[in-house]
Amino acid sequence: MARVTVEDCIDKVDNRFELVLLASHRARLISQGAQITIDRDNDKNPVVALREIADETLSPGDLKEDLIHSLQKHVEVDEPEAEAPEMIDRGSDETAEAASDDEPVTFDRMTEEDLLAGIEGLVPPEKSDDY
Repeated sequence: MARVTVEDCIDKVDNRFELVLLASHRARLISQGAQITIDRDNDKNPVVALREIADETLSPGDLKEDLIHSLQKHVEVDEPEAEAPEMIDRGSDETAEAASDDEPVTFDRMTEEDLLAGIEGLVPPEKSDDY
């Protein structure tokens, strides 16, 4: 087979830099044992990756998503938080009277984002020569 060139792949991935990122990521996946989708023909992994992109056996969008996922260090999963059961001490009469009121007890809650924003807003104290 003739050598694969960037021009063979550029109509599949418009940006040459993105093409290099995707092909290098795919070549790393192949070296880690991923199945190839074309015949190897005694080619090295980067050439196989470029040939896969040129032959459209792999979607550039899927490769891009896989690359982004592999670079993420922390993946946020939106899961509902479990509500803590209400803890009411029924030992004293005052507590029982307070618990029998129809008004719900509310607490101030702070999200992680609000906490981080507050921490980032803190300014360290200025250094002075007296210390």
